[in-house]
Amino acid sequence: MKNIEVKLINPLEYEPRVLELLKQLNPEMDLTDLKHKQREMTSIPNYACFGLFLKGELMGISSGWTTVRVYCGKQLELDNVIIDNKQQSKGFGNYFMEAIKEWSLENKYQSIGLNTYVQNARSHKFYFNEGFKILGFHFEQRLL
Repeated sequence: MKNIEVKLINPLEYEPRVLELLKQLNPEMDLTDLKHKQREMTSIPNYACFGLFLKGELMGISSGWTTVRVYCGKQLELDNVIIDNKQQSKGFGNYFMEAIKEWSLENKYQSIGLNTYVQNARSHKFYFNEGFKILGFHFEQRLL
């Protein structure tokens, strides 16, 4: 694809745009809360953020967390994967996932994992088409 680039970014350098994208993914969340959580995430050592740029403009992001799991080894766990709503269904998501996969292989990851909201059926279709498989259920208990 022409004029498109994927690179690791510091999301704080692109904070207004990153927050706009996070709000598209999480419309029910308060913007102040999103900002606080994004800043806290960037302070954790195993966190990375991928940016998808079209003609130099940030149009997609994905957080990535390095973990090591018994069942799959060194894993890049993707989180907050979003392509701007105005740019979806144009092949950019496929390009983004391929670039992240290539980066993961170059950095000796053995797998890529992710969670997606149960109600986000469009994402389920996308991830199935990208070769992801459902391995289990994500359970959570809120502590606060």
